[in-house]
Amino acid sequence: MRAVMYEAFGAPLEVRDAPDPVAPPGGVVIRVEATGLCRSDRHGWQGHDPDIRVFPHVPGHELAGTLAEVGAGVTGWKPGARVAVPFVCACGRCRSCRTGDQQVCENQTQPGFTHWGSFAEYVVVNDAEVNLIALPDDLTYAAAAGLGCRFATAFRAVVTHGRPGPGDWVAVHGCGGVGLSAVMTAAAMGAQVIAVDVAPAALDLASRFGAAVTIDASRTDVVEAVHEASDGGVQVSLDALGSPVTARDSIAGLRRRGRHVQVGLVLEPAELPLHLVIGRELEILGSHGMAAHAYAPLMGMVQAGTLDPEALITRTITLDEAPAALEAMDTPGITMIHPRP
Repeated sequence: MRAVMYEAFGAPLEVRDAPDPVAPPGGVVIRVEATGLCRSDRHGWQGHDPDIRVFPHVPGHELAGTLAEVGAGVTGWKPGARVAVPFVCACGRCRSCRTGDQQVCENQTQPGFTHWGSFAEYVVVNDAEVNLIALPDDLTYAAAAGLGCRFATAFRAVVTHGRPGPGDWVAVHGCGGVGLSAVMTAAAMGAQVIAVDVAPAALDLASRFGAAVTIDASRTDVVEAVHEASDGGVQVSLDALGSPVTARDSIAGLRRRGRHVQVGLVLEPAELPLHLVIGRELEILGSHGMAAHAYAPLMGMVQAGTLDPEALITRTITLDEAPAALEAMDTPGITMIHPRP
């Protein structure tokens, strides 16, 4: 197969020939039809993820495709099935998995991090019985690939943790792939969305996907603007970027008894306004993907046309174009890679 590889953190990214993978016991090999370019892949390449330990390494964790091979012990799936995969692949056996919380599995694997990922023609997924999501025939692979990470992550962050009601104010800090997915999801729930970013193009997309208010964080006091737009603070706020500034502003923009959901990975120490957390009785919640068994409500809204993940795709590229795109990560919206011509 052909795959994007690098030999060390920060080293050049190259498309190379590599051995075709073999399905392990309990696992499968997926023929990758579409895979998303996610900022987490860049974090991994730059050495920010401790799970990447063996080189050369193949990035990519947001994928959809068809089953090419089914390993011993897998009984519920057959070659040819159309599938997507949550980026957190659970073991199905630990205490968290037994209670239904596969997204925080104690023995989780992640394509593109713990082992070779989906910037390739084929990828291995372990513990297939708990980690495959069946795709309806009318859902494109490009739309389905985003459901493995950014769209599902945003959906669960908004619906399960944020819990906005119709008419509630929701602020989304950072309008990349996860942030735009959160904007679309919150708007579909009837919330009034405030989108915050420094890039005019990202804010334009946020307006297109349902944001009622946009705030240019490079020119405005964000917290003041959020409070003014929402008449005293939002009920729900998400940091979809992951920085000390966006995390702080997200919390500070909440009204009393509001809920902050941290989705973006914060890689440096952050000074958070904990006096507001106490004085306003705020909730601070983390959100880490979504278990395969929890996809039914999301898939239902997609099939009903209430959510349109394919509309977020702003660019489609080939595998040969993926190295430069991962290095740059400078395009608003979602970039989708098709590994084959």
